[in-house]
Amino acid sequence: MKVVKSSEVRKSGTQALRKTLGPVGMARYLEEYDNGGRGDYTKEKYEQPEYSIEEILAGRKSL
Repeated sequence: MKVVKSSEVRKSGTQALRKTLGPVGMARYLEEYDNGGRGDYTKEKYEQPEYSIEEILAGRKSL
C-alpha cells in the first residue's frame, strides 16, 4: 500500500466529487459533510455577496 500525503487525498477526493457531482453538487456535499446535515444550502447561497468579475480579479491581485 502506497502512503499518500493528506493534501493529495484531499485533492483527489475533491476532483472525484466535482467530476461525479459537478461543482454545485460538490459544494452541496461538502456543506452537508461540514455541517453534519445542518443548515439551509438554498437560503445560504443567496446570502453570499455577489461580486463582479472585476472585483474578483482585483482581489486576486492583492494576494
